[in-house]
Amino acid sequence: MRELRQFLPPQARHPPRPAVVGQPRGARVERGASVSQVALAWLLGRSPAVLPIPGTTSIAHVRENLAAQDLVLSHGEIAAITGL
Repeated sequence: MRELRQFLPPQARHPPRPAVVGQPRGARVERGASVSQVALAWLLGRSPAVLPIPGTTSIAHVRENLAAQDLVLSHGEIAAITGL
């Protein structure tokens, strides 16, 4: 069975990645946190009803993810990330 994607033009087969992937780096650099920590802190700050469940492959990543709960983003950082 053939896939439909083979009949599409190359740019439609693999759409460009959004530019937002690297955007939280400003908060990361200022705070010494990883991009994943900033993303998790943003999710945790949105609502007490939000419970992110990140997947990981190592204990080091679990520790890094847990450290995100101590990262409190400013209103400006939250607005900048939300606007992406």
